[in-house]
Amino acid sequence: MIYSKTEKTLETDRLLLRLFKETDAPEVSIYCNNYNIYKSTLNLPYPYSLDCALTWIANHEMHYDLDKMYEFAITDKQSGQLYGAIGISNHQQYKNGEIAYWIGEAHWGKGYATEAAKALIDFVFSEKNYHRVYARYFKSNPASGKIMEKCGMQYEGTLKDHVYKNDSFEDIVFYGIINPMK
Repeated sequence: MIYSKTEKTLETDRLLLRLFKETDAPEVSIYCNNYNIYKSTLNLPYPYSLDCALTWIANHEMHYDLDKMYEFAITDKQSGQLYGAIGISNHQQYKNGEIAYWIGEAHWGKGYATEAAKALIDFVFSEKNYHRVYARYFKSNPASGKIMEKCGMQYEGTLKDHVYKNDSFEDIVFYGIINPMK
């Protein structure tokens, strides 16, 4: 992972993680206005309008500058094609944060979320002095858990019937990783 402090970017072999721009909003709204993404995310509204995307993007740079949250567009390093999003909260008093991600359905299964998550974890461990990173997913979406495992995260527990969504209860599965450089 190559971090550019001035550009606010993370670079991997295939990807450039950068702050979202207002011009990304139409594509974000198309990707997120997808029931298959909505059903496996905790906080994504559905339907997902252009206004939802604009409102979501509006505070990313401020959150980044205030060290509250780091939210990045996952893009192709060569073409600039937007694949999805990844972000991590910054709970400074606890030296930890929760990572979350989504990938547009047309780009599923290509390893983009794993590559981006590894880079973001590396970033917060090496540049932001996090002690721990954690994540959670709906048990009904095991692909998200596979990403966590590929990033070196370990299973920490399951909260049974923890969330009520789409007229049924969902188990939430937690994973975490401790900074190995500590």
